[in-house]
Amino acid sequence: MGGEESAVGRARLTEEIRTLRARRQQLVDELRQGDDSGDRGDAAQELQGGDELVAIDDRIAELEGILTGGPSDVRGLAAGTEVTLRLPDGATQAYRVVAIPEEIPDGEEDTTFTSDSPLGLAVAGSRPGEKVSFPTPEGKTQVEVVSIRPPD
Repeated sequence: MGGEESAVGRARLTEEIRTLRARRQQLVDELRQGDDSGDRGDAAQELQGGDELVAIDDRIAELEGILTGGPSDVRGLAAGTEVTLRLPDGATQAYRVVAIPEEIPDGEEDTTFTSDSPLGLAVAGSRPGEKVSFPTPEGKTQVEVVSIRPPD
């Protein structure tokens, strides 16, 4: 990722962490206020709130790991890998792999995918000439891997 893209990505990550921490504090406050009652509906709500707190904490830890130089690849494809695919209509399209959605530059959503997306997972471990399938909202799609170029 270039300097400007990297700065934008870091700013997005930092903002997401700030938002998550605010949501976490809100949840903690809500759970503390609900301690007085004690009916089953409140207990279920507390469990759900606890689950959300765990998910928020996990996401914060993941983002902080990325910001502090954590793993740059997820499940096989390194961020920065360039992949060219032959689409079902016969056209070829070049893509760039990123580790997290926040690294996708504005306007490049159609030519970028994350390494842990269905497409990223399908391409991971494949070789040029192979056909891979992956789920899409419209159903299963198959593409041919034309080339895979790891980052420099």
